[in-house]
Amino acid sequence: IYPGTVIKGNVKIGADATIGPNTEIVDSVIGDRTVIKQSVVCDSEVGVDVTIGPFAHIRPLSKIGDEVKIGNFVETKKTVFGDRSKASHLSYIGDAEVGTDVNLGCGSITVNYDGKNKFLTKIEDGAFIGCNSNLVAPVTVGKGAYVAAGSTVTEDVPQDALSIARARQVNKEDYVKNIHKK
Repeated sequence: IYPGTVIKGNVKIGADATIGPNTEIVDSVIGDRTVIKQSVVCDSEVGVDVTIGPFAHIRPLSKIGDEVKIGNFVETKKTVFGDRSKASHLSYIGDAEVGTDVNLGCGSITVNYDGKNKFLTKIEDGAFIGCNSNLVAPVTVGKGAYVAAGSTVTEDVPQDALSIARARQVNKEDYVKNIHKK
């Protein structure tokens, strides 16, 4: 346990775990050989051989499986995150069920709140979510499915399918020159 670490409430830390520096753990269970750097874990369970951080936030009611990677600037809330899955950076995974061996690319967001109600996102085993994708709940990404980078997914994605949910690129030639002529 490194300097700047705060442990509060009912906390259990497994054998050979590395906690900190500058980490806060509240009312949580941390598995054996897990490494948590400069992050917050609150009212959650973290499996064995997990790496978290730096600057991750594991919010209440998250259950992080074994051999998982939760990287920098990743936040989970009320999420089951399956074994060997990873969200390496810049993602929000809230009100979600993430299967095993799932990859969430940089900037993946589960859009769980419509301003009034919260909804569940399901990402089944082996799915691959491309960078900068929004999964608008309630939605399911099927087993082994791929979501193309930059997609906003609003409908279920079938098993082993590729979902591409983005507008086609349009280039406006000389746009900048013409706008500054005024």
